[in-house]
Amino acid sequence: MGTEREMSISETTARQWLMDRGVTIEDIGELVMFLQKKYHPDLELKDCIYNIDRVLQKREVQNAILTGIQLDKLAENGKLEQPLQSIIESDESLYGVDEILAFSIVNVYGSIGFTNYGYIDKQKPGILEKLNDHSTGKCHTFLDDIVGAIAAAASSRLAHSRVGAE
Repeated sequence: MGTEREMSISETTARQWLMDRGVTIEDIGELVMFLQKKYHPDLELKDCIYNIDRVLQKREVQNAILTGIQLDKLAENGKLEQPLQSIIESDESLYGVDEILAFSIVNVYGSIGFTNYGYIDKQKPGILEKLNDHSTGKCHTFLDDIVGAIAAAASSRLAHSRVGAE
């Protein structure tokens, strides 16, 4: 077994905020499985979680998580000024800044991440469907894209690590 690594305050906070908003690492792992199982039939959830953990160690990923969740929470509590409050609160389709923030995560592992992200963003499997449910009273305008981007980045990392491994 490897030694325990000490997490930065940013990583600890990002992980906690994901959990506080109802997203587990296993939820994201299921998304990675959704993206990669077809290409790697022997893939196990633990492999997905390993790659998610590596993605979450990146400072730019932590910053995107913290920024996006904070904006969602502010919108949820009616704390933003108009017109931004209405735009984020309703997850306006032409807003696009939520996707731009997600791209900062996807970009960490190359162009395959963009393809993975676009696909999972359209399909909305698993936790993404739940986060996209606007009837819950929760605002996840940024979070659904962030979670999809973490899964896409972890899938890309996994795909890159398995190239030539067979």
